[in-house]
Amino acid sequence: MQKYIFKNISIVNDGKITESDLLIEGERIKKIAPSISVRSSAVEINGEGKFLMPGVIDDQVHFREPGLTHKATIATESAAAVAGGTTSFMEMPNTIPNALTLDILEDKYKIAQQTSHANYSFYMGVSNSNADEVLKANKFKNNICGVKIFMGSSTGNMLVDNHSTLNKIFSESELLIATHCEDERIIKENYTTLLNQGIELQPFHHPVIRDENACYESSLIAIQFAHKHNSRLHILHISTEKELQLFSNFLPLAEKRITAEVCVHHLHFTASDYETQGYKIKCNPAIKKESNKEALWKALLSDKLDVIATDHAPHLLSEKTAPYNHASSGIPLVQHSLLLMLEYYREGRITLPFIAKKMSHDVAICFKVKDRGFVREGFFADLVMVDLNSKTKVSNENIFYKCGWSPFNSQTFSSSIMATFVNGNLVYNGGKIISDAKGLRLKFKN
Repeated sequence: MQKYIFKNISIVNDGKITESDLLIEGERIKKIAPSISVRSSAVEINGEGKFLMPGVIDDQVHFREPGLTHKATIATESAAAVAGGTTSFMEMPNTIPNALTLDILEDKYKIAQQTSHANYSFYMGVSNSNADEVLKANKFKNNICGVKIFMGSSTGNMLVDNHSTLNKIFSESELLIATHCEDERIIKENYTTLLNQGIELQPFHHPVIRDENACYESSLIAIQFAHKHNSRLHILHISTEKELQLFSNFLPLAEKRITAEVCVHHLHFTASDYETQGYKIKCNPAIKKESNKEALWKALLSDKLDVIATDHAPHLLSEKTAPYNHASSGIPLVQHSLLLMLEYYREGRITLPFIAKKMSHDVAICFKVKDRGFVREGFFADLVMVDLNSKTKVSNENIFYKCGWSPFNSQTFSSSIMATFVNGNLVYNGGKIISDAKGLRLKFKN
């Protein structure tokens, strides 16, 4: 059984930073104390000047396998995840075939068991016609992160706009219901209006087509269903100031029945970035004007928004080119999400404990992830060591994404990911994936 001991490292956990030693034995954290002596052999890691944080849990990624493996695979994107300090992920069902049956869903788990460097879970997908199959997942609620409803445009047979289907899922599902909320009718009307004006569509038209009202109206419908049935609803990638009036911060997170996620790109980019990034930052829901970004930050800091994620969605660069209708929506982000949030720490906008809270602790609380998301004795040793004084320049040579590019290409981050542990295994160190150990299937306390 491999042992590691961190000496004199600053542990970021539960709202504070504490200099301490930490011992890993096997898969779990054995001991945390000011000074730990280990007689038996253990690999000692000098933590002086470094910070140890709980591994990021990303509740929304698209790793494209099966069916879209020219863009990404579970192996490549999980490697990028651990290189960025993300130790667990929850992946979306709009692969090919869509994960609309339990058998197809289990096929994805089998792939991950063989190839994923990080811990994993997969959402059960919903269509207008598979409600009975979705509800079979109630029997496996401790082994599946949730069901996913696309209440807006999506790949394949996954746009759910039948209110009878929605009512059945919201009233009978015992799993968390995660929704992508954009109103398809409003999107089509906005698109048709621009076309009728004879406008040649450009990247900056994307937030005009997928506007604030499209997001708000769809989120409102989801929340109305959730209130009606007391469902456990989690709305993904909130992108507008208008939607924020639908959420509250009156209850502790563990008691909330309706929660919300914000993604790193909506906290970072604005509509003005289309001028330099073009279709590279085309995503759904769209990146919008500056006032939305500032409102999202305010809501995040006040706990109206509960968790930070990426919606990591890689495409080849050749798939991100004009014209508008052919430029794929989605951005590769999972390798750099923690580094990006550490930039906002350096700017003084957030603290290190706040990053741990929104990217690890609160994701674990929100999804009731068992024994993960915190640096605690007895918990799985999913850990990331960061150096705030060592820079990282993003280049094609150090990107692990199969698509081979990032919107942060050529950018230099002020910090670096020094090492990532998954279930006590050192999987990333010094810029390399160094372990053949695979992640584990996430378990939930439902």
